[in-house]
Amino acid sequence: MRVCVGLVVTLPKHLKEIMKIMLKLLALLFLMSTTLISLPAHAETNPIYTGYFSDKAASGYDVVAYFTVGKPTEGSAEFSHSHAGATWLFSSAANRAAFIADPAKYAPQYGGYCAWAVSQGKTASGDPEFWKIVEGKLYLNYDADVQKKWELDIPNFILAANKNWPVILKE
Repeated sequence: MRVCVGLVVTLPKHLKEIMKIMLKLLALLFLMSTTLISLPAHAETNPIYTGYFSDKAASGYDVVAYFTVGKPTEGSAEFSHSHAGATWLFSSAANRAAFIADPAKYAPQYGGYCAWAVSQGKTASGDPEFWKIVEGKLYLNYDADVQKKWELDIPNFILAANKNWPVILKE
C-alpha cells in the first residue's frame, strides 16, 4: 500500500489569478449569507398590496371611481399621489383631490388584498375587476370564483377579515 504525502501541483499564472478571484467571491458569498441569516425570519406584511414589481396600489386603478362612476377605471400617472408607501393613480384631478382629502374613505379594505383571503387568515392579490362596495367600503377579491365564495356570506367574512387583518400585518 502506497500513501502519497504532500502532492504539489504547479498551476499556470492565469489559473492562479482565477483561483484568487474565486476565493474572494466565496468569501463575499459567506459574508452575504451570514448577513441574510441574521435578518428577521418574518418581514411584516406590506399594508398596501402593490405586487412584487410595482409600487402601484390597486394595480393602478382609480379607487375613487368605484364610488363615483360605479366601475373599475384605470388611473393615470398624470393624476398620481403617494400615500402609505404606494403610488395611487386616478383618472382625474378631482378624484385625486377627493382621495387626498379622505384616503380611508376610498382606499380598499385590507390594503387591496383579497378580502376573502384575509377572512381566511391569508393574503392574496386583490384584482380591481372583482370588487364590491359594502356599507361605504371598497373590497377587492382575487378572481370571479373567489368573489362568488365571498358573496355567499359577506357580513361574516368581513367580521373574520377585520379580526385577522391586524394579525396578518404583523406576519
